[in-house]
Amino acid sequence: MGRSVAVWAASTGTMLVLAAVLPDFRLQSPGGDSATRIAVTAAAGAGVFGLLSSLVWPLLVRLLLLVPALVLGLLVFFLNGSLLLVALRVNPSGDAEAAPETAVVVAAVMSAVASATGAALAVRDDDAYRRRLYRLADRRRRRGDGRCGRVTPGAVFVQLDGVGHDVLRAAVAKGLMPTVASWLGPLDGGPGHRLTAWRTDWSSQTGASQLGILHGSNHDVPAFRWYEKETREVVVCNRPTSAAELQRRAVERTGDAGLLTVDGASRGNLFSGGADQLALVLSVSARRGRENRSRAGYFAYFSDPANAVRTAMSFAAEVAREIGQSTRVRLKRQRPRVGRGGLYPFVRAFATVVERDVVVAAVIGDMLAGRSAIYADLVAYDEVAHHSGPHSRDAEKVLHRLDRSLALLAQVAGHAPRPYRIVVLSDHGQSPGETFRTRYGLSLADLVRAGCGLHVPRKVVGVPPRVKQWGNTHSGAEARAAVRAALRRPVEEKAEHHRAARRHSEPIVLASGNLGLVSFPDVPHRMSKEEIDRRHPALLSTLANHPGVGFVLVRSEEHGGVVLGAFGAEIPVDRLADETGPLAGFGPGAADAVRRTHSFPHAADIMVNSWYDPAEGEVLAFEEQIGSHGGLGGAQGRPFLLWPVDLSAPAEEGTELVGAEQVHQVFRRWLQECDGPQVPLVAAEEEDERAA
Repeated sequence: MGRSVAVWAASTGTMLVLAAVLPDFRLQSPGGDSATRIAVTAAAGAGVFGLLSSLVWPLLVRLLLLVPALVLGLLVFFLNGSLLLVALRVNPSGDAEAAPETAVVVAAVMSAVASATGAALAVRDDDAYRRRLYRLADRRRRRGDGRCGRVTPGAVFVQLDGVGHDVLRAAVAKGLMPTVASWLGPLDGGPGHRLTAWRTDWSSQTGASQLGILHGSNHDVPAFRWYEKETREVVVCNRPTSAAELQRRAVERTGDAGLLTVDGASRGNLFSGGADQLALVLSVSARRGRENRSRAGYFAYFSDPANAVRTAMSFAAEVAREIGQSTRVRLKRQRPRVGRGGLYPFVRAFATVVERDVVVAAVIGDMLAGRSAIYADLVAYDEVAHHSGPHSRDAEKVLHRLDRSLALLAQVAGHAPRPYRIVVLSDHGQSPGETFRTRYGLSLADLVRAGCGLHVPRKVVGVPPRVKQWGNTHSGAEARAAVRAALRRPVEEKAEHHRAARRHSEPIVLASGNLGLVSFPDVPHRMSKEEIDRRHPALLSTLANHPGVGFVLVRSEEHGGVVLGAFGAEIPVDRLADETGPLAGFGPGAADAVRRTHSFPHAADIMVNSWYDPAEGEVLAFEEQIGSHGGLGGAQGRPFLLWPVDLSAPAEEGTELVGAEQVHQVFRRWLQECDGPQVPLVAAEEEDERAA
């Protein structure tokens, strides 16, 4: 009660100040009123506005879920202003009025002040904060959102997208992530959590890793994007229709709906994991009508107008921050760098502010509701590291803000109706390095065309062309997909639609970080080395001997498959070794990863992995990114896993966790350790009814 009075008083004071400052906003009659009457008018207006916000606002936001989420964010200000106009009209004094555009400003400022006042009081009064959390939890349980009375632990899996194992350790050592540092203690294996690295598959990107983690299979996912000859379509992991199809294939292969099937929640992910509670999940965002529940997380967050105003202000600040940082990089002529203009500042702000706020709020709601298994993806670091570099100051600041989100989740866990085990992980890392185009003045598509004897546009060596041409691919960052899904626009890349027949000599060239894929659409099967040599005798040698290429994988009629390297190196896949040949220097497990991808039905005719410098850990991205992932080489293949000591070790002593599918099995085991054998909710409810 005292907190509500304080917020009301702060809103009243704010209204009085704004009435004195803004010419189109007044709280008195044209002839003038006494100070007491003006104060009463302001107090009544603030009270009515607060009442309307608490009663009417949730209903309006629920209705506005029918519009795109980012449009909802813009409408927040106009709706807030409309509520203020209504509050002034029903004011008993009848003397207050404001111009519509002024009402928008006044309402936004009042909501921000009320939010700040409430937050400050909640922080200072631990008892009030605890009571508020318990009220929220009780309200959710009364609605039937949670499983009441659970005393066994639940599990929260927080994915920090793109954060490599070494990057996390360095951030902890620099004091950028105090929450993670407190969990680890002075040494790994400290009082709360333990930290280890795990190894990705060849396709070191979110689509393959998260599909394997959530659904237990990433079979036949050779890259972030690839061409499927039978359908003449390019599959892109961050396209809603492709994500839905990949999820369907994984479920069909495993016969299991996913990791989160039992009382689970999926937040901000590419795939659902079989969860019933969804928010910002790409694989269901293409659905229409009631089947698309992915955007319901926006309601939970934007139903509080103070949240909407605070996020909008942070969004604007992040856009300004990115413009300032990119300008500084250009003025200092730092290398490497990529273009950061156009819509990128808004994409970055969405990833680092909107997506983070909505996903964290959804996870908090899940914990207060007592859900058993929660998996959430925070994409902020991955988006910034692509354009600023994985070791940049920009990326380090994002890590610090992500650590604050982890601290908030840990604090909420102490007030949840059941204990929680918080597991933090990444799906891949990022490897630094300039782009292939920057170093050599041509793209991988240009190199392939040259090897095929096709026309290649003239370019100035060392100067990346600004003209968009066929064969380029957009950034594979997950944030771009989240923005498009929020706008209800399909994630379609025009250069990747290949239904129209091309001349038989023209290949399709796609990029996934430092992994390139070359396909010949007129040949219905995966071409062999012998077939490629007959059609384009110079192509494979051009690729294998280029200084920006590490190795090339092709099918072979004689050996089944071969890896090609510089100076005529040609090693059958069944004789590959990590220590010698073209894969030397790419690290342990490289040969097994290549052999596995070679077995995929949709492996490209030619798989190209870029050059890699083991000393500096640098690769050459075939996309316009100075921090990239998707292939072999460096930190991109070494994500981290941070788990509570209450759970069993993910792997036996002296062994390494390899592949996303193994991570899935570990998480399955941990869920069983938390809650015993997993029983589907429907079966549990039927059992309760029979017992009653």
